[in-house]
Amino acid sequence: MVDVWLPYGKTEVCLRVPTRNFLGSIEPREKPAVPDAKAEVERAIREPIDSKKLGEIVRPEHKIAVVVDDATRPAPSDLMVQAILDELNRAGVKDENVTVIFGCGTHRAVTRDEAVRLLGESVFSHVKTVSHDCKAADLVYVGTTNKHGTNVFLNRVFAEADVRILTGDVCFHYYAGYGGGRKSVLPGVSGEETIKHNHAMLLDANARTGVLDGNPVHEDMVEAARLAKVDFILNVVTNGKGEVVKAFAGDLEQAFMEGVKAVDEMYRVTVDRRADIVVVSSGGEPADVNLFQAYKGVDNAIDVVKRGGVIILVAECLEGHGNEVFYDWMVRFGELKAVEREVKRNFVLGGHKAYYLLKALQKAQIILVSSMPDYYASNVFKVKTARAVNDALNEAFNIVGKAGKVWAMPYGNFTLPEVKVVEEQVVSPSG
Repeated sequence: MVDVWLPYGKTEVCLRVPTRNFLGSIEPREKPAVPDAKAEVERAIREPIDSKKLGEIVRPEHKIAVVVDDATRPAPSDLMVQAILDELNRAGVKDENVTVIFGCGTHRAVTRDEAVRLLGESVFSHVKTVSHDCKAADLVYVGTTNKHGTNVFLNRVFAEADVRILTGDVCFHYYAGYGGGRKSVLPGVSGEETIKHNHAMLLDANARTGVLDGNPVHEDMVEAARLAKVDFILNVVTNGKGEVVKAFAGDLEQAFMEGVKAVDEMYRVTVDRRADIVVVSSGGEPADVNLFQAYKGVDNAIDVVKRGGVIILVAECLEGHGNEVFYDWMVRFGELKAVEREVKRNFVLGGHKAYYLLKALQKAQIILVSSMPDYYASNVFKVKTARAVNDALNEAFNIVGKAGKVWAMPYGNFTLPEVKVVEEQVVSPSG
């Protein structure tokens, strides 16, 4: 037997796989945190990629807009905004000329307590802050994207600023390929119509995790950010503990692409074959706090399981499903074609999880090991359930056969495995 310890909430569970069945454990190549995150962020600002320095872009009288993530994302906004403010101050820009915009997209506004936590008391008390409202009456139209015809409406404060700066973290994203960079504009500070038109393209086969080439959601976001005339970005890449590994600043597209490379180095893993069974832990708390978050592990595992195979998701889900729209769409639509129609007609954030879950269930059976009531798991979310991970494995062997091969993914939310396609050589007849 091979024992594999899988994170589950604040603890771990032990998966026991017969040696003959076990293909191995697919894990990220984590990098350690930089010794001093503040110094790393300041270095990135001093050494911009393919861009003038921030101090050369701004003038003392300029009105500056800085977009930061809202409370749903883990980016170290306090570090980044403080470093940007210091640089702006050195260039003669006064704090009263700076507005920090929480790029809420379609999310609710940031509360005062969240704003203080995200920015730190010092920054919060020195600059104006505003939460973007995608339904605001005073959005500014800046143009239409050429390739996909998205009308781009932006936050007025952002659109009317003299200098526009984006901050955020680069990481994998379901349908944009990666978070970070241009995503701070669309959806960050865009209008509801703009966001819905863009996000409806998630149905495209290329709109998936880790894919930028030919990804219409990404292409459209980039075009929208160009129309927004972004002057400077500051993004970080973090490890699984949320610690800064590297910072990237400068040009909207080039700095972002350097961040993408850093994410790939850590989290994109090549394997040589698909398994009959993939046992995936989301990575423990907070990644498995609810099914909405934990499902990312399934999405990342889907490429390395055979069609007709089984994915076992090990995720505590203390808070249950975690998203009302996800739950509502599963109850109301419940099958893939109906969800696809609704995505095209009236996309609402959260509905995408219903789409991905139903799509995954067409390829593989899913067994959930969690603290969620069986009724919800099986009746609403259409997954099988097991009380313990080894019970789930026995059930999976009953489905695929006793000879089934098994991959384990202890940090599924942060690992993107891909099957390396070995091209068969065609041997030409001699003569």
